[in-house]
Parts: sequence; structure tokens; C-alpha cells
Amino acid sequence: MAEDKRLTFQETFHLIKLPADPSRNVDRYMSTRAAYVPGVEIFSSMAVPNKAAFGGVVYGQAALATCRAMREIEDKKKIKPSERLGLHTIHGYFTAVGMGDRPFIHEVAPTAVTRAFTTMSVTAFQPSTPSSNPEKDHFPIEDASLPPGPTSFTAMCSFKASEPHSKGVSIQEPPPQIRFASILNSRPPQDWPPSPIIDIEGYMDLDGADQVGQFPVVDMKKVDMRAFNKDKPVHERVELVLYRLLRPLPADGTDGYDANAHVVAHAFTADRNGLLTAGNHLGFGHSFGRAATLSYSFVMHVNADEAVIREDEWWIQEMTFPRAGAGRGIVESKIWSPDGVHVATEYQDGLIRGYEERKRGKL
Repeated sequence: MAEDKRLTFQETFHLIKLPADPSRNVDRYMSTRAAYVPGVEIFSSMAVPNKAAFGGVVYGQAALATCRAMREIEDKKKIKPSERLGLHTIHGYFTAVGMGDRPFIHEVAPTAVTRAFTTMSVTAFQPSTPSSNPEKDHFPIEDASLPPGPTSFTAMCSFKASEPHSKGVSIQEPPPQIRFASILNSRPPQDWPPSPIIDIEGYMDLDGADQVGQFPVVDMKKVDMRAFNKDKPVHERVELVLYRLLRPLPADGTDGYDANAHVVAHAFTADRNGLLTAGNHLGFGHSFGRAATLSYSFVMHVNADEAVIREDEWWIQEMTFPRAGAGRGIVESKIWSPDGVHVATEYQDGLIRGYEERKRGKL
């Protein structure tokens, strides 16, 4: 059996706190593991054509860094665990390509802190040169002193106190477990094929569609929705992805991981392949030019403890593609619990472009 090289949540999102800068009101954190680069498995015997790190890594790390800073504030105020705020929203913007051979450094600053609702900003960048570790992984703290590169990512995160439903009111549409029952019940979750390493039809023709790959944190399965989507306009098509954690993740504060870490895990997972899948539906599957996230928002609709992923539970990501134009596209994903609760929604806007030959002028 081939070695499983997929990193767990604890490895992918391992952050160390950097020494404080007395002149600045920020908390600084640095990642220690190489970020996943999509396609590294396909091109293992040759140069990877795209060395950009998966954007969900910096997105999730930045959100987790704000959670760590929030926890420190609450610990200083001696807030009871039951009264801590839960991660509520993550609104992020990607401003430069991240690389897998160097750490991300996250700088977190509180913008408004109250007992019921708090907001924090986070800015992430990388050194302008690769890690000092020849392995380009297991980054030493000395890497934080390398010359800084441009800002890679910025975000605003909000934290909210838990609340019961107002007068017991909680409404949602029927879950996919009901709307797509005949499809989902046609086989056990684990028997669906793995989510493609790179969900572009041309790449899948090259390497097949049944490779597990090295995507970290979660085991992901792609439900076959081709029969359902046939002859439907793009805005009515649906893709379903099932996922579960590779390794149990504490939710009780053990090793610094609580329910907020599980929210981060969902947000990280929902970022995978969305724009690429949209490109397939737009007809770019064999002539893909470029895909890159510009902005990505993740909104929780329930208290953070309802996002906890139990061992061997399969969650559902329901993707739709409501709009494309001006070289961009929207991916909207609803996150559904195993019990059919609409826990969160992802809204992603990014570049989706088909390949076009450059027109050369006359000599």
C-alpha cells in the first residue's frame, strides 16, 4: 500500500506564536509546515507547472490565528469556557500567490472587542525567499526574520456569543439528504470516488479521476451528479462533495483546539476545487486558462459547537454556480451536517478564464 502523505489538521494548521513587537498592537503567528500545492502528486516525476499553494491553507491559518488571539484575550479576562465567543464569519481577500516552500506569517489585530461580538483583522505574508530549512518544510522560527514579501492575504473575522433560537424559530430548506436521497443512498459515502486532485477535465483525462492524492485535513468524496445536471443551465446545476476528518480533532480545548478549529476545517474544505468545477460547467474543462480566488466569505448560521465534526461523520458540501461573467465566477456552497442542518454558507468570487491564444501583431 502506498504511503499516505496527507497531513492532518493539526499538522497543516500548526502555528507558533512569534515574539511580540512592543511598537505594534498585533499578535504574530507563523506556520511550520509546507502548504499543499495542488498537482504535486500528478507531476511527481517532473516540474510542477503551477507551484502556487492551495489558497485554503492561508485562509484557514489566518482564521485560526485570530481564534488564538481571541482565546488569549478571553484567558486574560478569565472568561469561562462556556462563555467564550464562537467564530462567526471569515471575509478574506487574496492579494498575492502563496508558495509552498516558505511559511506564512499572520499578524492579528483586534478592531472591536465586546463580550457579545468581536471583530479582528489579520494580514498574512511570506518571506521573499524560501525557508532556511533545505527540506523546505518544518520551518524554523528563524524563517520569520527573513526579508518579508508582499501581503498574500487579508481578512476580517468576527466572533459571536452563542444564543438559542429566538422563540424557537429555525428555518431552512430541505437538506440534500432529502432532496438528493436517491442519489446519496445509492451507495455508502466511502464508496464514492475521491474528489479529483485537480478538478479540471483535461487533468483528469491525464491522470484519471480515482486518485486520492495528498490533499490534507479531510477525506473527500465527489458524488456523481452528471445525470441530475444533464441538460440543465449552469445556474441550476449542483455538485455534492462528502467529507470527513482524516484524524480526530479535539473540540474541548485540548492542545488549543476547540469548536472554532472545526469551523476553520469546514471553511478550508469548502475552498477546494470550486472555481475549477465551475470552469468545467462553463465549458473550459479542456481549455482552462486560469482560476484564482479574489474574495471568499464563510458565514456560520449556528453556534460554533454545532460545527464540530465527530469521528467518521460525513458532512456534505452542496455547490452551485449562480453567476459567471467578466472573466469571473461565483461559487456558493452550503455546508450540511450529517443530521441535515444547514450549518454555514461559503460565497467565493474568483477569476475563471478559458485559454485563449495570444494574438500576435503583424511583423
